[in-house]
Amino acid sequence: MFASPAYAQAAGAAAPGGAAVFMQMVPLVLIFVVFYFLLIRPQQKRMKEQRATIEAVKKGDQVVTGGGLIGRVTRVEDTEVEIELATNVKVRAVKSTLADVRPAGGAKPAND
Repeated sequence: MFASPAYAQAAGAAAPGGAAVFMQMVPLVLIFVVFYFLLIRPQQKRMKEQRATIEAVKKGDQVVTGGGLIGRVTRVEDTEVEIELATNVKVRAVKSTLADVRPAGGAKPAND
C-alpha cells in the first residue's frame, strides 16, 4: 500500500563499460611493470651471479658460510667443500650454504 512497485532497469545497449574496465586495469599493469624492473629483475640477476660464483669456487678461495664462519677451501667436490677454519681445523659444508666467495689473493694489504 505504501510502497510502490520497483521495476528492474533495462540493460542499455553496449555501454562504454569495456573502456572503463580497461582504464581501471592500466594502473595495475603499470605497477606490476615498475615492480618487475625495479625489484624482481635485479634480484634475479643477483641470485644468478651468486649461484655462478658459488659453483666456481676452487681450492684456495676464502669463503664465508651462511653461519658466518670464514675459512679457506682445501677441497672441492660436486656438492660439498672442505673448509679450513684454523690450523688443523677442517669442516665440510654444502656448497649451497656458502654466503660469499672471495678469490685467493683478491685483496691487497693496506699500506700503513
